[in-house]
Amino acid sequence: MSTDRLGDLVADITTCRRCPRLVEWREEVARTKVARHRDSVYWGRPVPGFGDPAARVLLVGLAPAAHGANRSGRVFTGDNAGGSGELLFEALYRAGYSSRRRSVWPNDDLRLDDCYIAAVNRCAPPANKPTTEERDNCLPFLERELHLLADVRVILVLGGYAWDAVLRVLAADGHRLRPKPRFGHATEVQVGPYTLVGCYHPSQQNTFTGRLTMAMLDDVLAQARSLAEAADRLD
Repeated sequence: MSTDRLGDLVADITTCRRCPRLVEWREEVARTKVARHRDSVYWGRPVPGFGDPAARVLLVGLAPAAHGANRSGRVFTGDNAGGSGELLFEALYRAGYSSRRRSVWPNDDLRLDDCYIAAVNRCAPPANKPTTEERDNCLPFLERELHLLADVRVILVLGGYAWDAVLRVLAADGHRLRPKPRFGHATEVQVGPYTLVGCYHPSQQNTFTGRLTMAMLDDVLAQARSLAEAADRLD
């Protein structure tokens, strides 16, 4: 029987130095900062997941933002106004998953209910583009997370990069689909014990262009909750 625990996983994530390029980048960003955050003490380390350990819904993003989670130490926390985290937490609040509309720092008493948030890569990457090797170095963390979050039934995947990575993790765990399901917003597919649901990433690139609206984000969170409740009825 495995003795792995979420606390052990968090410790392993936050002390990881496996990818030299990412270590150098995240620490350089933490040293040099940006003018708007010049008085902040940056986290500058890999960022673990957080949320409700009994969650039925797991959200998976791409990686920490250089001056968001790489600064705050919590995924999607501390983004600028209009950033991914601000939009996501607003939607999570409306959906009943988050206790607060905004999250600017990990000590702001925000709590997640029935939801856990993680990322494929745990270090902020240059240009927001991890290499294939850097992705693969991080995937075992996500695999361990899934095993530890025993109540997860729905994985809400933010963007095509995360979609591909989650499918890789599930395939390594014996849940492989052929042909590989294509990513799409609100696409849902059953993979082993999990239902994957696609969602365009709540980045400014998508929200400013109207590719992802708040109504679309609300709808996909409602879809995830409905699927989780349906899975509970079948258990």
